[in-house]
Amino acid sequence: MSAATTRSRTPDRLCAEAVDLAREAAEEAAAPGVVGEHVSLVSEGDRVVTHFFESKEPGYRGWRWAVTVARASRAKVVTLDETVLLPGPDALLAPEWVPWSERLRPGDMGPGDLLPTEAEDLRLEPGWTGEDAPPPNSAVAETLHDLAERVEDEDAELTDRRPAGTGGNGRGAITSIAEELGLRRARVLSRYGLRAAAARWEESFGPNTPMAQAAPAPCVSCGFLVPIGGSLGQAFGLCANEFSPADGHVVSLAYGCGGHSEAAVMPKTPTPAPHVLDSMGADAFPLRPSRDGGSVSSEPDADSDDLGHS
Repeated sequence: MSAATTRSRTPDRLCAEAVDLAREAAEEAAAPGVVGEHVSLVSEGDRVVTHFFESKEPGYRGWRWAVTVARASRAKVVTLDETVLLPGPDALLAPEWVPWSERLRPGDMGPGDLLPTEAEDLRLEPGWTGEDAPPPNSAVAETLHDLAERVEDEDAELTDRRPAGTGGNGRGAITSIAEELGLRRARVLSRYGLRAAAARWEESFGPNTPMAQAAPAPCVSCGFLVPIGGSLGQAFGLCANEFSPADGHVVSLAYGCGGHSEAAVMPKTPTPAPHVLDSMGADAFPLRPSRDGGSVSSEPDADSDDLGHS
């Protein structure tokens, strides 16, 4: 270890004693009342010392005001070097910055937002525009190969000859069919993109969700399932049940919910049994008793007239 290194680790006495000078510099740079107690000091080199003060600034927990002072060789006066707010060992720091393209999550885009895709996006691969042959390992290569064989067979039946290669009438026929099927795009989904989409859809509406675990039957037997084309159609479809939580979403064929078309048959409206006591009708009661309905005759008695009874 050299002598210079040994001297740099030992704080200069005059610089170490300049605590008041360092505090004044920190208070001048900070807001009033946010510079706390003197925490420590560190020797930065020959006659260079940094003083650390506690920071009471709200939102900067664990940060420290660092004031560096220095002294020239053979000088008796300590001068101010710099003042800065630095994080301490237990400082509360902001999370590491992440580019916006990596922070973006599904559902973050709104009206008018643009999300450009990278040229080397793993989810996409070159499509077929009709100018060049598709890459041999692309998703459209096998489809176009089948189309080419069909076109050649049809041309052979009509013209009694097979076109050479993919040029001439064969290429034109393939191009028209590819355009009709929507294959003439600059880029299409790669196999990685297909698998990523399938995994994402299965996580949201797949057989392992709580809704599917409690469903009476899977979507593959539901009348509200709308089939989709392509290779994904072998495992997914569209839900068209307005009362289902997956309405308008791509669902796994093994997904299910309580809105299955064959889950239950609505029972008929029950007919109530007739009442044992007729409490629905009204009984007629006379307001006055009938004159001939009592035990006393309504005809006048002769004996009672003689006695003076009325």
